[in-house]
Amino acid sequence: MEFGAGTPLEEFRGQVRAFVAAHAPGYKVRSGVRSPENAAELKELQRWTAELYEAGYLGADWPAEYGGAPDHDPLRAFVVGEEIARARAPMPASGSSLAAHALIRFGTEEQKRRYLPRIRSGEDLWCQLFSEPDAGSDLASLRTVAVRDGDEWVVSGQKVWTTNGHWSGYGYLLARTDPQAPKHKGISAFVLDMKAPGVQVRPLRELTGTSDFNEVFFDEVRLPADAIIGAPGQGWLIANASLAEERNGVGASVVQLQLAWKDLVEDARGVTVDGRPALECDDVRQRLAALRAEVDACELLAHTSLARWNAGRERAADAPITKLYFSELNLRIAEYALSLLGASGVLAEGDPDAVADGRWQDAYLYARAYTIAGGSSEIMRNIIAERGLGLPREPR
Repeated sequence: MEFGAGTPLEEFRGQVRAFVAAHAPGYKVRSGVRSPENAAELKELQRWTAELYEAGYLGADWPAEYGGAPDHDPLRAFVVGEEIARARAPMPASGSSLAAHALIRFGTEEQKRRYLPRIRSGEDLWCQLFSEPDAGSDLASLRTVAVRDGDEWVVSGQKVWTTNGHWSGYGYLLARTDPQAPKHKGISAFVLDMKAPGVQVRPLRELTGTSDFNEVFFDEVRLPADAIIGAPGQGWLIANASLAEERNGVGASVVQLQLAWKDLVEDARGVTVDGRPALECDDVRQRLAALRAEVDACELLAHTSLARWNAGRERAADAPITKLYFSELNLRIAEYALSLLGASGVLAEGDPDAVADGRWQDAYLYARAYTIAGGSSEIMRNIIAERGLGLPREPR
């Protein structure tokens, strides 16, 4: 069942679906959160982003003076995310949206006037400079430092897993500004020019064969004093506030599971097991049915969580439960697909014998990333136990 079916959102969904069909980029979109593979794809993503903002499908929750809609329905963002995913179109860069919400809530008027219009126009792509080699899920343990030196901040350290870092003009940076403060309270947020002297971006070649993530190094990078977002020490508050605004990915994740299941059924028609189509085998049909039940359960879980959030009754464990269920189920679907395909499942894109041009090989290699990114499954389970169920804290 589509989210919002039978409500005013249903008419809105039809409008979004038609818009996406008419305007989405035509390049191939792979599994997961991926970067443009070349300058042509980057240009298309920027054009696509600008048109989504111009149409009001992105940024409707912004202040009216910066392009937002005064009568914005927050649930529409979920519909937009679902329809982009359903069309297998690229998602606009999440780093830009996160930065925009940080600037809207905590930035100065000068920062808003300078950066927000160029985010909406697609001219500026932003990346999220949060995670570090020793501070991923435990983000508050970050070690990158920003030291005040007169009218400047001097930044030194390293970030990693930075999606779109090699394409971005700006970074939304978290750095430690007070080493003596408790770890959650000594962090500040900054706007970082990715072309500034001392910034080095190194794309990481991944198992998938593409370079979507980057490691970023800061060698005494000098930022102007007005590059800070909010006040010194507010970084943890700002990061959590901006992350809380990014909920449209929930609907997109559910649609991704639905599409994966449909792809799996279609491929099971063409795969042969013991001389007959796999779909004619009882054990295959039973496994497919079980996976479909899990997909439907994930959908209901996500929609219930969204309904509670919209009513102001969200629970601490709602988002972690949904994220954990999605990422683990997505991995199980990919694992089963490879087992069903047998030896041909290891063939990559471009191989003439690969099933569906290597779709499942790529999906499997990326699926593990979902169980780590945005908080690993282990961290999600701890949050559910401690904050949702009130169980004793994990021993440190």
